[in-house]
Amino acid sequence: MDQPRGKGLSIAIDRGGTFTDCVGNPGTGRLEDDIVIKLLSEDPSNYEDAPLEGIRRILSKVTGREIPRGEAIDTSLIHSIRMGTTVATNALLERKGEKIALVVSKGFRDCLQIGNQSRPRIFDLAIKRPDVLYEAVVEVDERVTLEDYAEDPQRNVTTTAPRDQSQPNAQVVRGLSSEAVRILKRPVEETVRSQLQQIYDRGIRSIAVCLMHGYTFPDHEALVGRLAAEIGFHHVSLSHQLMPMIKLVPRATSACADAYLTPTIKRYISGFQAGFNSGLGSESIKNEQGSRGARCEFMQSDGGLVDVDQFSGLRAILSGPAGGVVGYALTSYDPVFKIPVIGFDMGGTSTDVSRYGSGRYEHVFETTTAGVTIQSPQLDINTVAAGGGSRLFFRNGLFVVGPESAGAHPGPACYRKDGPLTVTDANLFLGRLVPDFFPKIFGPHENQGLDEETSRRLFEQLTKEINQELAQGGQNKEMTPDEVAFGFIKVANETMTRPIRSLTEAKGHVTSKHRLATFGGAGGQHAVAIAESLGIRQILIHRYSSVLSAYGMALADVVDETQEPESKTWSDEPGVRRELAQRLDELKKRSRRKLQDQGFNAESIVFEEYLNMRYRGTESALMILKPTKEDAEDAFGGDEWAFGKAFLQQHEQEFGFSLPDRDIIVDDVRVRGIGKSFEASEKTVDQQLQESRPKDVVGKEYRISQVYFEGGRRETPIYKLDNLQINDRVKGPAILADETQTIVVTPGASALLTTTHVVINIGDSEASAPQVRTDVVDPILLSVFSHRFMAIAEQMGRALQKTSVSTNVKERLDYSCALFDSEGGLVANAPHLPVHLGSMSTCVRIQAQLWHGKLQPGDVIVSNHPEFGGTHLPDITVIQPAFSQGKIIFYVASRAHHADIGGILPGSMPPHSKELYQEGAAIKSEKLVSEGKFNEQRITELLYKEPAQYPNCSGTRCLADNLNDLKAQIAANKKGINLINALIDEYGEEVVLFYMHQIQDNAELSVRNLLKEVSLKFAGRNLSAIDYMDDGTPIQLKVSIDADKGEAVFDFEGTGPEVYGNINAPEAVTYSAIIYCLRCLISADIPLNQGCLKPIKVRIPPKSLLSPSESAAVVGGNVLTSQRVTDVILKCFQACAASQGDTNNLTFGFGGNLQGETETKGFGYYETIAGGSGAGPDWEGTSGVHTHMTNTRITDAEVFERRYPVLLREFSLRADSGGAGQHRGGDGVIRDIEFRTPVQVSILSERRVYHPYGLEGGEDAKCGQNLWVRRVKRADGSSEELYISLGGKNSVQMQAGERIIIRTPGGGGWGRVGDQHQLVHETDARHAWRGGSLATRLATQEASM
Repeated sequence: MDQPRGKGLSIAIDRGGTFTDCVGNPGTGRLEDDIVIKLLSEDPSNYEDAPLEGIRRILSKVTGREIPRGEAIDTSLIHSIRMGTTVATNALLERKGEKIALVVSKGFRDCLQIGNQSRPRIFDLAIKRPDVLYEAVVEVDERVTLEDYAEDPQRNVTTTAPRDQSQPNAQVVRGLSSEAVRILKRPVEETVRSQLQQIYDRGIRSIAVCLMHGYTFPDHEALVGRLAAEIGFHHVSLSHQLMPMIKLVPRATSACADAYLTPTIKRYISGFQAGFNSGLGSESIKNEQGSRGARCEFMQSDGGLVDVDQFSGLRAILSGPAGGVVGYALTSYDPVFKIPVIGFDMGGTSTDVSRYGSGRYEHVFETTTAGVTIQSPQLDINTVAAGGGSRLFFRNGLFVVGPESAGAHPGPACYRKDGPLTVTDANLFLGRLVPDFFPKIFGPHENQGLDEETSRRLFEQLTKEINQELAQGGQNKEMTPDEVAFGFIKVANETMTRPIRSLTEAKGHVTSKHRLATFGGAGGQHAVAIAESLGIRQILIHRYSSVLSAYGMALADVVDETQEPESKTWSDEPGVRRELAQRLDELKKRSRRKLQDQGFNAESIVFEEYLNMRYRGTESALMILKPTKEDAEDAFGGDEWAFGKAFLQQHEQEFGFSLPDRDIIVDDVRVRGIGKSFEASEKTVDQQLQESRPKDVVGKEYRISQVYFEGGRRETPIYKLDNLQINDRVKGPAILADETQTIVVTPGASALLTTTHVVINIGDSEASAPQVRTDVVDPILLSVFSHRFMAIAEQMGRALQKTSVSTNVKERLDYSCALFDSEGGLVANAPHLPVHLGSMSTCVRIQAQLWHGKLQPGDVIVSNHPEFGGTHLPDITVIQPAFSQGKIIFYVASRAHHADIGGILPGSMPPHSKELYQEGAAIKSEKLVSEGKFNEQRITELLYKEPAQYPNCSGTRCLADNLNDLKAQIAANKKGINLINALIDEYGEEVVLFYMHQIQDNAELSVRNLLKEVSLKFAGRNLSAIDYMDDGTPIQLKVSIDADKGEAVFDFEGTGPEVYGNINAPEAVTYSAIIYCLRCLISADIPLNQGCLKPIKVRIPPKSLLSPSESAAVVGGNVLTSQRVTDVILKCFQACAASQGDTNNLTFGFGGNLQGETETKGFGYYETIAGGSGAGPDWEGTSGVHTHMTNTRITDAEVFERRYPVLLREFSLRADSGGAGQHRGGDGVIRDIEFRTPVQVSILSERRVYHPYGLEGGEDAKCGQNLWVRRVKRADGSSEELYISLGGKNSVQMQAGERIIIRTPGGGGWGRVGDQHQLVHETDARHAWRGGSLATRLATQEASM
């Protein structure tokens, strides 16, 4: 362990969920002198606190005296203690933190319950969202807003005096971000005091305070904090102190997490400190009372240490995993060779992946942990629910690994506790785990080893079941237990490679150019296969890999993070640079003082300076590090303040484009002060490799074993790591093992021992690749291809999101990407938006027929017309064929909702459209790209000029965004084609196309089985249901099931005729609704593709509401009628009560290019609003959530007010709007928006007349309501407010000060009121650990995978 020499014992500890790892060094700094202790984190019969016990054991070894348990530890023997802990994480996961209250601005009491309004898993009818952390809410009657708005075409900026020169009662003041802040309502101190006292009297002693725009105007939060302290609250978390960044919801959840966890952390630290005879931390060292105090620092989520007295709950959540990242980063990365490293930490229930490159940690500032969205700097660690304890299943003809885990109890089958088959069992059965080296802690007396016999018996049993199912499907070839176990290993590996590809490629890095650093208990068994799959050629396994998190604590630096908001437009002008430099210098002064207080001198303090920058009109900010002198000379002409150029460079790398005509905005200034503890003395792994003299190992085998690799079992030598020496090289196949880890070296790979690492080099396998047959289906490959095809659609979605510009795509995630066969049949559709699921296939199939024989490589088609497979006009589909030897072998397509494409109203969602042309540009089929050339002139004509030719219509009001988003769709398609080509390179075209069709057959089988079950449940009866649109138009459905064949006819005879309005729905929408409902009813992860519809015959009356004529208006069909079709289908199957049955489409804006009028620059805004979900037989409805055919996010309240001229008066749950019943339906929401400038406001909604139905005696939910709060002048010149109902569909010109109030419908109830609850409480295995930054960014796309 590297450390300052001669200063006493240094101890580093990682207190994990199962084990606590301790690494101590007596002061020599030599690796060989380290003392490593591993003990159970919980062992109450032997000790109360694992870290204290670890320190006691280390001191006993160092002093040679057995220190009795309970004796106070002598701090004079200790130089420093560094620790990472899961105390905060566990408290969050188990919801065992402090009782807290949330203090928030009036109107936002439910802001955390609503969140971003999306549901975690789009196919769950029983929607489960994590519980909020608070027990009570205080709404403070105060309010501020921002005076200017970003979308202002005139770019008006209000001038304000500096904060220290503001008048006491000024209405407009300067915020910390330099923005003008209007104070609308100041809090009344006595009222707030009374509210807080009531909370205190309820026994709550910790509060979280987050007020609207508190990040830039903290005065009101500070007032609440002062009053709370005076009342006697033990802990107060003020959001502006924790993380002064815009976004109300993440900042409020962060404040809650801090208030919830910090008291728990403090109690733990207090108990820990009680075990010593003197104080811990920098203050104790300064005081030096009695025996000398010892330094004590805790690892934070950002990879930096902090003094024990400053350790808080918010920064503690990833404390343990952060140590592992620091450990591999500082031991596997060489600043000279600069080869980036991927960290692979495979544990029992999950696997963490991360990346380290360019010599600095990659941080994210918004992550999801245990279902709680956190706004705080954290290392970019992404987690997948696959680990050694992941359970193994064979479902619907596919091999499935996880996400369910066996946990520690009962654990895997081989743990002798009657547990299920897991990945660990598969490794044991295949000979990839060595029982001799595993601790003998199993069995009734905890003295037995792993149970190989039980694993073998269960695999034989499962193999028999699989073979029986395959035989029923007409397959003759039987699988062996070895093949079954190895199949699960391959599928597990495929599951774990997906987040690694996401982590690297999402930021523009090439995965194959990395090394893989593996650590954690199970990583060594899978590392080579993972690396091979990713194209990585070298793996690094540190000798302390099993305790690397603890070792990372020993190597880490002490860090102080300081950040403040800003709003300046970046410029190379000296004045702008000077002002920003002054702010950074002020932050550095603060940080320097804090680090000096902890004992660091000026020479050991360094700073990283950042500006958080973004393009105007976007919300995708990048944290830009100030260029080093070396980087400045290499890339920026020696300019060390080239933040603007560095932003352009990073934006181009990460997003693939730049916007040269847009301003660059600075959102935040940030300083990371680093107190350097020491410099590493050992040689880097690259230096060791350069000096190594490899020699092949001869005769050191522990024993020879039969181990299964691709193709069969092979004689494989097993080596004890302790018996190998530096420079020993072991060629695969081989296994290297000790008491803490097992490393599998596959044929063709070799392992080299260096001083600090086992380095595995991957060569070409000696075994030829197995021949893949295409006359018989291999269920393992079917499972692998299911992952691969879905991963391609997901990565397309990621590429679209990151390269898009509009809020609609980038933030609201209103898009979908998919892969199709050569005839347009759906192969894989990442679960982005349900309404796109089946409809894109209709579009691709029609375009494939239309352009048959006319397309060339590089051609791209664009379409949005309902007659050509479109849904509504704002959803533009971009399609690209992939060729092989002159023929099209598949298509890729992306569909995105464009915020404006012209028409009679801004937002292109007119509530009163009667003809299609009124809804904007209608594109039947055009070449967007011809042989690689983007046809900007033609698409501009289509979007901007042609719509304006119609009466009272404008072309698109945001052409630049349209063009940029279309280019992003093209980029997403290219990504998909490249990934498919890579798959073809790996397996061959014939194999890929074979499994492309087999995966469709697999989905077909799942649907046929479902239909047979449904027929049995309803005793063969036909199913029927009817429901009505608000205009009275019926939607009627009869489902007839052929139980023998597993087929069904969905007959919509009786549905009303096409309407002279815009709720007509193209046929493609009905197909989407059917696929969505079938997937919900199957309740298992199946491939979403054309196969789902093969057993279904759909009959839709021509010229009806669900099959309108070519010129019919359809904008509401996609967003409203689709929901009613879904309600009718689910009612047929008696699945659940109706959800809100609406998407509450709100648009507002101004501007356009109406024919004969002067063009007006303006903007358009579009959002959909949540409601209540329906209750079911064993669940209650969820409140304030998007349901069924949509799952788009809502714009955060603070971002909403910063970008647009609005004041969000209220966004809360609409109490008692859900239907009563045995199980209640979810409540809708209230959204009250005041407009600060004149705008055209339109609402397009349903369920304002017909109630969302209840089932099985459950009551209906309340209908929705739309109100216009209009200001009308009286005769005497005064004004009054009138509340005017807008009905379900209307558009009005609102003046400044006028409001729209939208009250959304609830969900229906299930069962009679008073009947006993039948609720089933299930823990979502996918949230067993933490979501990580990837989950936050992409929750919607990947939630259902």
